[in-house]
Amino acid sequence: MNRRGLLKGAASTLLLPRFPAFDEMAAQAAAASAPRIIARVRPGDPDWPTDPEWEKLRAQVDGNLVEVHSPLRACEEAPAGVACERLFKELKNPYFIGDNVALTQTTGWVDAWSLRPSVYAIAARRTEDVVAGVDFAREHNLRLVVKGGGHSYLGTSNAPDSLLIWTRAMNDIVMRPQFVAEGCAAQHVPQPAVTVGAGAIWMHTYNEVTTKGGRYVQGGGCGTVGVAGLVQGGGFGSYSKTYGTAAAGLLEAEIVTADGQVRIANSCTNSDLFWGLKGGGGGGFGVVTRMTLRTRELPEYFGVVLATIDAATDEAFRRLIARFVSFYAESLLNPHWGEIVKVRPGRLEIGMEWHGLDQESARAIWQPFFDWVGAAGKDFSFRQSPLVLAVAARSRWDPAFFRTYAPQAVRLDDRPGAPEENIFWSANLAEAGHFLHGFESLWLPAALLQPGRREALVDALIAAGKIWTVELHFQKGLAGAAPETLADVADTPMNPAVLDAFVLAIIAGESPPAYPGLKGREPDLALARRHADQISAAKRELDKVAPGGGSYVAESSYFERDWQRSYWGSHYEKLIAIKKKYDPDGLFFCRHGVGTEPWSEDGFKRAGDPSGP
Repeated sequence: MNRRGLLKGAASTLLLPRFPAFDEMAAQAAAASAPRIIARVRPGDPDWPTDPEWEKLRAQVDGNLVEVHSPLRACEEAPAGVACERLFKELKNPYFIGDNVALTQTTGWVDAWSLRPSVYAIAARRTEDVVAGVDFAREHNLRLVVKGGGHSYLGTSNAPDSLLIWTRAMNDIVMRPQFVAEGCAAQHVPQPAVTVGAGAIWMHTYNEVTTKGGRYVQGGGCGTVGVAGLVQGGGFGSYSKTYGTAAAGLLEAEIVTADGQVRIANSCTNSDLFWGLKGGGGGGFGVVTRMTLRTRELPEYFGVVLATIDAATDEAFRRLIARFVSFYAESLLNPHWGEIVKVRPGRLEIGMEWHGLDQESARAIWQPFFDWVGAAGKDFSFRQSPLVLAVAARSRWDPAFFRTYAPQAVRLDDRPGAPEENIFWSANLAEAGHFLHGFESLWLPAALLQPGRREALVDALIAAGKIWTVELHFQKGLAGAAPETLADVADTPMNPAVLDAFVLAIIAGESPPAYPGLKGREPDLALARRHADQISAAKRELDKVAPGGGSYVAESSYFERDWQRSYWGSHYEKLIAIKKKYDPDGLFFCRHGVGTEPWSEDGFKRAGDPSGP
């Protein structure tokens, strides 16, 4: 964080409401600052492991200890060379990024963090490899990092001078038609499930579960995100108003905790740890090695509604936004609908998804809204004509279907010999290798849809949208969901605000892959900072109608204020107790993760008694 941002954050913190429980935790952290400093070792320190010690670890993990070298070396040596050009082309391929130990899907964030890889990595292939890495890091006081999919916007998948446990190769996906969690035979009946390794990604998991298995598992929208990381963050998909979060579908996890023990966590065994894994943040309680998630029956169809509408005047635009808000509240606030609508200056972009309906039923729901737009004459025009399209549910993530019938919707892993199943959505191309300028999110409560409050909501959306594009992610707010769905999500650590929110508003900006200090490949920092200021200003317009609305840990600001309450609300104290029980010395560190208050920003120094975070 730059000095200006730090001072601005400190000043604004003085204006925040006070919460006694969090004040007490902050006081405890501050009180621990005097006695002594606990520091992790870095290369060159006297206590850094010797070469023989590293070789011993290499033998323990069957040779899968990797000395990490950044592929950016090619650009440092020849910025305009062929190798550098090839690298930056491949940084738009998320499969290439995911298969490189030194890379993450985000290359950095202005005034926040830059990609700086670990010194060594264990390319884990079995649980025993993870145990060896955890034991080694604990015994040698190393900074430890965990990476699976590597999709953390907040930079938690990398840290310089560290040991990385890389789970990419632990990617088995096994259907379990009659699964009962360990120790739960007396309480639970068998149910269909899927067990996935910590390195599996959602595109491959959907292909196994839905395309091949004819079932549905609740996961994420971006197909190259890691399964384990998404679940630990909470995890939303297009149909979360019916199926809840990915975390709510977790039945069991295998995890290596800070003491090097392999533990099974489910509702009957280590139930507190199990609860913490269902949205308490990735990599904070241990290294997950596998997860088992429940599967559901498929609906007959999944479908999409697409349209882009331009308004001719400010007054017409206000009528358009007001009409859409009313239409959503009256016709779409139910389990059938999710995905994104974007509010831009003078423009509304619709990209909604549905299930549990047929194509004609979905079209009939939208027809009154589209007829109203069409009847307004010159006030509105369709930049993209309305499209309502259904697809057989089993084809929803079928690589062969998309390669054949909708090639424009996907991109391919273009590396020679890449598996046919390695596709990703064209809509996610901008995220591959991106450099973030800013990212804000806020849950908007369903009370704003009440007739007496809609005008204020419309005003806020228009004011924010004039500054920066506002994305309304309707599947990431659970108002309108079925009672059983709400009950499942309520039994997770996620901020309870999600249960009453109809949408998660996201305001974000990025540029193509770039690295500060890399000649010819530097980001435009002045532009990025201007964008960051605009993004923050747009968020403040929404804050006016949803103060203290909370934020989603996996998609939030690096500079999130009052992050404990924002991410987890009233659940934070319980999460702190779990952290102290299973990781009392703070071996697992992610900035703004549970129990990290006493640590420095980089996770290398902690003040006070090492007995607990």
